Amino acid sequence: MKTKLPTLPGAAKRERGVVLLFCLIVLVILLAGGVAVVRSMHSSLASAGNLAFRRDLVNQGERAVSAVLAKFAATGTLATATDDVPAENFKASRLDTNAQGMPTALLDDSSFASVGKTSNDIVDTTAQVSIRYVIDRLCTGSGTATSANCVQSSAAPSGGTAGPMPPPAPPTATVYRLSMRVSGPRETQVFLQSTFTKPD
Repeated sequence: MKTKLPTLPGAAKRERGVVLLFCLIVLVILLAGGVAVVRSMHSSLASAGNLAFRRDLVNQGERAVSAVLAKFAATGTLATATDDVPAENFKASRLDTNAQGMPTALLDDSSFASVGKTSNDIVDTTAQVSIRYVIDRLCTGSGTATSANCVQSSAAPSGGTAGPMPPPAPPTATVYRLSMRVSGPRETQVFLQSTFTKPD
């Protein structure tokens, strides 16, 4: 004959209460983990969106590069410019810059008025993009560009000498700087710079 061990009358109820407490603690931990994962995904999506905006604005800035290079072509409005031309956002001498090398005229609308015209801004209302640019010649002053007052580049002579005559001196080219402020949707802004040369 089997005998049953005696059980205390309130033991089963106490065990059920302890299990419920452990279940609640586990649920709180799982809830906190879920909230952390959702927040992490949200910040990752925001970062990816910001990168996409930046890349689009950099691509949009190419519009200003094309427009400016056309102005320096042989028949362009700045092909022979040696003095300031505010109507074309052109400064014949180097502009003042901030610590990052960006002209301060692009940072403040009131200072930009002395360098160029807002009517030259490239605006695309469909893409909600606005491009403001300035061109400055890397010279200490206006007038004819020389190696003494301007930053110039020159091509290295190529080939050898065919006789006693030395090779001709390479042509010099004055360096110009194009600086752009590209503004896009959600108050995003990208500042871009590019340099190019034009033979003297």
